[in-house]
Amino acid sequence: MILLAGTLTMFTFSCKSNSTDNHNHSEHEAEHRDSAVEQKDEHHHDDGEISLSHDAAERFGVTVEKAVRAPFNDVLKVSGAILASPSGQAVVSSPASGIITFASGIERGSKVSAGSLLATVRSTGVSGGDVNLAAKAAYASTKRELERLKPLYEEKLVTAGDYNAALRAYEEAKAAYSANASSGRIISPISGVVTSIDVAQGQYVETGTPVANVMSSSKLTLRADIPEKYFSRVSSIVDASIRLPYSDSVLTIGAMNGNRVSPDGVAQASVPGYIPLYFTFDNDGNVLQGSNVGVFLKSSQISDVISVPLTALSEQQGQMYVFVRIDDDCYRKLPVRTGRNDGQRIEILSGLDGGEDVVVTGATTVRIAESSGVIPEGHNHNH
Repeated sequence: MILLAGTLTMFTFSCKSNSTDNHNHSEHEAEHRDSAVEQKDEHHHDDGEISLSHDAAERFGVTVEKAVRAPFNDVLKVSGAILASPSGQAVVSSPASGIITFASGIERGSKVSAGSLLATVRSTGVSGGDVNLAAKAAYASTKRELERLKPLYEEKLVTAGDYNAALRAYEEAKAAYSANASSGRIISPISGVVTSIDVAQGQYVETGTPVANVMSSSKLTLRADIPEKYFSRVSSIVDASIRLPYSDSVLTIGAMNGNRVSPDGVAQASVPGYIPLYFTFDNDGNVLQGSNVGVFLKSSQISDVISVPLTALSEQQGQMYVFVRIDDDCYRKLPVRTGRNDGQRIEILSGLDGGEDVVVTGATTVRIAESSGVIPEGHNHNH
């Protein structure tokens, strides 16, 4: 900060001058020197005017945005949490009974792809034999019998009762037999991370026994907790933005291929006194599951509103200000009264009329230039 202030001192100078009193004639140099102090006392600058050269503004990233009246979303600021999406988690179960053997490298924290092998189940040598192998034999037998009777039934050489009995036996055998169980392969239905392993290597498991949990962070759910006093506004909410506790960025759910999934009715409250509202969205890896976040719920638009980015605001002794550019080398500090914000922009209730060039990045640089005390002579007035 000290280095920045020192550097800015080299780049700050008077705002553009309109004076015609300067003379370069040598015969008047002594007169000008004698009256320098008087002239300084006679010149005063308007409150809030700040000198900052165009070169310095560019060097330190000072940019402006024209203040205009435009639609602005009504926003409700609440708290929320990032949860796993139902489609982003899976319980992987054993397709058969037998002894389980995990695939190489499969452990808690392992990344897996959809369809990748997690483990195999071997029924050979287990007391009672391979139940699925017997089911496979029954399936094959009933299939052959049905295929034998079908042409005979079409030629009316067997009764409908005999044919229907064979068809029923085939369907039952087909339902009892699982090709996946026969292979003994336990595969992951989704891509993600193995979050738990629920059985031990070499353990005997029954058909349907949960073996592992796989969770994907590519699809997440936002739960926004809305105080009950805002119940009347729930149905009009169409989008949301979130501010992450570990980042300065604000992410918009709609921009992440997200959408609201809660119905207009009240979902079951997870926190007493609050109404939960849910959104699902695609995660590009920047959002951490389990995070508590600030949520900006967007509803109906308000027209004819002046708003500025939050980065444009500067606070001094409890008063909010913005800096506006008057010309290439001169700025002015204006007090403003603020209203609602959507996590990225904030409503200006008073202080701006529209048309001003508001500093939206580099406000700190202009503020340091303000404290340097350089008098913007180009905007002084003689008295």
